[in-house]
Amino acid sequence: MNAPDLLIPSRQSEVSAEEWRTRVDLAAAYRLVALFKWDDLVFTHITARVPGSDHHFLINPYGLTFDEITASSLVKIDLHGNKLDDSPFPVNPAGFTIHSAVHAARDDAQCVLHTHTLNGVAVSAQKGGLLPISQQSIFVLSSLGYHDYEGVALRDDEKPRLVADLGDKTYLMLRNHGLLTVGRSVADAWVAMYFFEACCAIQVRAQAGGELTRVDPRIIEGAASQARTVTRGMGPGELTWPGLLRRLDRIDPSYRS
Repeated sequence: MNAPDLLIPSRQSEVSAEEWRTRVDLAAAYRLVALFKWDDLVFTHITARVPGSDHHFLINPYGLTFDEITASSLVKIDLHGNKLDDSPFPVNPAGFTIHSAVHAARDDAQCVLHTHTLNGVAVSAQKGGLLPISQQSIFVLSSLGYHDYEGVALRDDEKPRLVADLGDKTYLMLRNHGLLTVGRSVADAWVAMYFFEACCAIQVRAQAGGELTRVDPRIIEGAASQARTVTRGMGPGELTWPGLLRRLDRIDPSYRS
């Protein structure tokens, strides 16, 4: 079933121009997660803060696959996961437990992206965590936290520990569970996940070979400055997002509806 077959009415006239842009970007992020094969059927999540609100967020309609999600199908919820619109779709309660904690604690977390990829879960289960063995890894390791597994994320009492483990970082490895990124925009969170996932894929492949060569810790310390230089001060999200949207548009532009 393709997204157009769901016959979801457009919400563009019901929301502000700013919210609509966020909806389009968030729908695109879901489609790109599917395109890059990071989705786990319907069991992972990306959330975005509604512009102009500290307590309203957009999340995927539970049950739709990520390649079906459109700007209009996204569900608006509050910090407790309660629906704020007349969407016919439910939301996954476990899906927003982690996200609500991060959004509430981090004003800069406009978007929170969480995955259960095979590579990400594999590295999250390794005692040594992410290793400094690739160029991609230096950017992640310069802003990475770890959170121990406490079961399926349903309990509010886990939130303070998760928030403390994330701190002010961009990347969080959820032990035995998966990966999480935050960003000042949907684009920033998505591109951060691209690098996080790439690091894990490289590590799993490299471990199948011989002895590993580690990057000098001094290089990791300067990674943030190097990232600003190679992206001309724009940041990787702003630099790459227009091209990613054009790629989606060539495949199927229905995410914009």
